Amino acid sequence: MLTSLCRAIALATTLCASSSFAQDRLQPDFTFKRVGLPEKGARRLTIQIDPAAPSATMRPDRADRSAPPSSEVLAVVPKPSGLEWFWSHVSADRAASGPGRLQEALRVMADPPEGKAVPTPRLQELNEIARLHGIDIIRATVGTRVSPALVLALIAVESSGRADAVSGAGAQGLMQLMPDTAARFAVVDSMVPAQNIAGGVAYLDWLMGHFDDDPILVLAGYNAGEGSVRDANGVPPYPETRGYVPKVLAAFAVARNLCLTPPELVSDGCVFAVNTAG
Repeated sequence: MLTSLCRAIALATTLCASSSFAQDRLQPDFTFKRVGLPEKGARRLTIQIDPAAPSATMRPDRADRSAPPSSEVLAVVPKPSGLEWFWSHVSADRAASGPGRLQEALRVMADPPEGKAVPTPRLQELNEIARLHGIDIIRATVGTRVSPALVLALIAVESSGRADAVSGAGAQGLMQLMPDTAARFAVVDSMVPAQNIAGGVAYLDWLMGHFDDDPILVLAGYNAGEGSVRDANGVPPYPETRGYVPKVLAAFAVARNLCLTPPELVSDGCVFAVNTAG
């Protein structure tokens, strides 16, 4: 009898210790609860995320995203880009496209809501990029409809002028070319500045032809891919892309001041008024 009682006490002690150990392995601030289908009329669970937009720097297949389990009801709310005010004045629709939209966009950015100005690179940063890579930019843009000032602005936004920049998605170099884009435009080594610039300019030139010289759609296509622009019939509603377009245009407004004759359009020529390397 005493032996059986001792065994029972020992077993109970072991079970308690195991339970305590399992609890200690969990973060004390986390609890777990299965969420099933809500009752009719009940509030839905809202999760705010920042969906990664497919782009020249990051172009995943959005169709591969897994749908939420059918046993759960989720409302996916994209995280705002912070520049929604810009798009309330500049149409994202392809139907409104045209080469003259640059001036409209620049006028809008010149009068932002208080504390919400579009960020721009410093003139000194742009000057250094032009000094190091101006010759390659001029060479690559000859005979194209791409302004050297646009290339300079895009490099500043994409890589801050770092020739060795590599994104988490695998985009490489000054203009952040994805491997598929590099291969498409005959770039052998994206880490070589001259090749990277040539490939990026070739893609921009192709986009200019595809989207009738509309700078809004061209930049959206460079970031999100031309297919995404076609599917959305305009600038896709990706927060990254909605932030990217005005940032590059704002950088262009600064970069064109480094040209001997400031370009009026993103297709105008430019000779940099800086001492270039080499």
